[in-house]
Amino acid sequence: MLNHKTLLITGGSGSFGRNFIAHILSTFPQVKEIRIFSRDELKHYEMQHYFDWGKHPSLRYILGDIRDFNLLADAMEGVDYVIHAAALKHVQMGENNPMAFIQTNIIGSENVIRCARQHKVKRVVALSTDKAAAAVSLYGATKLCADKLFTHQHNNNTIFSVVRYGNVMGTSGSVIPHFKHYTKKGFIPLTHPDMTRFNVTPQQSIDFILYALVYAQGGEIFVPKLSSFKVIDLASAIAPDVPTQIIGLRAGEKLHEEMITITDAPYTIENDHYYVIVPFYKDLTHYITHYKAKSVASDFYYSSDKNDSWLDLEDLRALLF
Repeated sequence: MLNHKTLLITGGSGSFGRNFIAHILSTFPQVKEIRIFSRDELKHYEMQHYFDWGKHPSLRYILGDIRDFNLLADAMEGVDYVIHAAALKHVQMGENNPMAFIQTNIIGSENVIRCARQHKVKRVVALSTDKAAAAVSLYGATKLCADKLFTHQHNNNTIFSVVRYGNVMGTSGSVIPHFKHYTKKGFIPLTHPDMTRFNVTPQQSIDFILYALVYAQGGEIFVPKLSSFKVIDLASAIAPDVPTQIIGLRAGEKLHEEMITITDAPYTIENDHYYVIVPFYKDLTHYITHYKAKSVASDFYYSSDKNDSWLDLEDLRALLF
């Protein structure tokens, strides 16, 4: 569906953008244009060299901030699809800099919505986070607000949807580079020995976003069915001979990763690969038919410690190496 189309990716100069764009270029060789909208000049420069400057004429690098409505509106002119990945994401930074997170994650997201509606963009997929479910951090709270903005759009010209998953394994925001850094210091810091997380690979995240881009009806939050792992096992898989050091939970940090709360259960449906949280004001039966899905139990919730699928030590080693 992306051949002969123009795609804009906000926050597209990071590790997600690099993986996603590489996939698009190989899968949709006739894509008209991919606009990479990001305020990080250095990452733009690095990405230009990563994709061999001049080799991909469909790539357009736009230096800009989603907080700047006019600049974003200019960048979105003539765009068919938008992937909204721009956000401030580090939990600790959010606790210490709340207004910066509010301005980017909430006001910036509203700017994306307004620009998309103004230019009659066909579809917008916004990237969310597990931290928006039962939010306890400022970061999670701002992403919950952004999710609400995207899922409450009533517009026949543009279809808005949200995808929710955790940190992608191996990317700059994941715990793997953090653990590898500390192995040089002779220990790996763990906040809690019982901590669990969901596993998301870069390819899973790409497939997930494209699924939402194709199938969204409007207002959904898509949540993938994933395997869980114990963080202490991940540390052992990375460096089996390096000792761990328990440092305690940090402000805004959860012991387990939550994707869907029990409050969302009445509006949640599932098929073989995904959960879909449907807006309360929508007809649930339509979505059940469209996704060939069924309703979840009334007491359902989706958390990394309550999962049927787990990765053991050997599974994690296979993914890492």
